[in-house]
Amino acid sequence: MPARCGSPLTPFSSDSEPHGWYPFHDRVGFETADFLFRKVQMSAGDIDHLMQLWSATLAPYDHMSPFTSHQDMYRTIDAIELMGTLEWKSFNIRYEGPPPPGPRPSWMDTKYEVCYRDPRTIIHNLIANRDFVDEFDYVPYHEYDVDGQHRFQNLMSGDWAWRQAVEYSTIWYYQYLLLTPLLPGCNIYQ
Repeated sequence: MPARCGSPLTPFSSDSEPHGWYPFHDRVGFETADFLFRKVQMSAGDIDHLMQLWSATLAPYDHMSPFTSHQDMYRTIDAIELMGTLEWKSFNIRYEGPPPPGPRPSWMDTKYEVCYRDPRTIIHNLIANRDFVDEFDYVPYHEYDVDGQHRFQNLMSGDWAWRQAVEYSTIWYYQYLLLTPLLPGCNIYQ
């Protein structure tokens, strides 16, 4: 449910968990998932094989690998609540334009599923997350070096963001506007 104007934001923080690696059991579990899933993009079958070997070497010490299988690792990754309890949505899309001259590429006849989460709610959850308090600029700013030259560091230090804030500040019903330009990435795990 969207927040009403002036209502307090529900904080998301790893501080509420018994340790900072939740939903992973520990740092080794987190780093293993990060390495296998994001860095080397290991196949599911190879993850299963690695976990079996890892567990076999730890069995004499009555320990196990960080995950029992690739499904266990994927479930743990999916349990990360950076976006709160935000559900996935999807829709299907396919090319509907005119065919090109010559052979028709196969992608033009393929139906694709687009999966997404509500961008407005993502922004709301990011702003409410205490882990990001000092990680991004909430307002546009101008910064100058000792010679008086405008110093550009990121989007909010640029002229576009500045002009947007000035323009909207003159309209009374945008009095409490928070400029939140969306700069989407293609993979949250990279």
